[in-house]
Amino acid sequence: QVQLVESGGGLAQAGGSLRLSCAASGSIFRVNSMGWYRQAPGKQRELVATVPSSGRLNYADSVKGRFTISRDNAKNTVYLQMNSLKPEDTAVYYCNALALLGRFSPENTYWGQGTQVTVSS
Repeated sequence: QVQLVESGGGLAQAGGSLRLSCAASGSIFRVNSMGWYRQAPGKQRELVATVPSSGRLNYADSVKGRFTISRDNAKNTVYLQMNSLKPEDTAVYYCNALALLGRFSPENTYWGQGTQVTVSS
């Protein structure tokens, strides 16, 4: 199995910054894409940003220019630097990983437990 442990959420003022981290552990053969999703009260979970093991980063339009996703492949860890935060960024942020448990295993999707980010105006 794969465990995703998130950290770094909390309270920030509008215009402030927060940094989220998520480390994947377990019997992992390879982690392909890692990323962040968020879910605000009463809304569906939405993509924030993803980063493949190599290749192009992907951002939601709402966070482009403000958020930066990065990844440490050696540590199977993904980060989300959030700058210029807005109240509408308030949500539970979930780490996501697409990983293989073995060389010939199918790719499965794993989720973290979520971390609350609250931005006050």
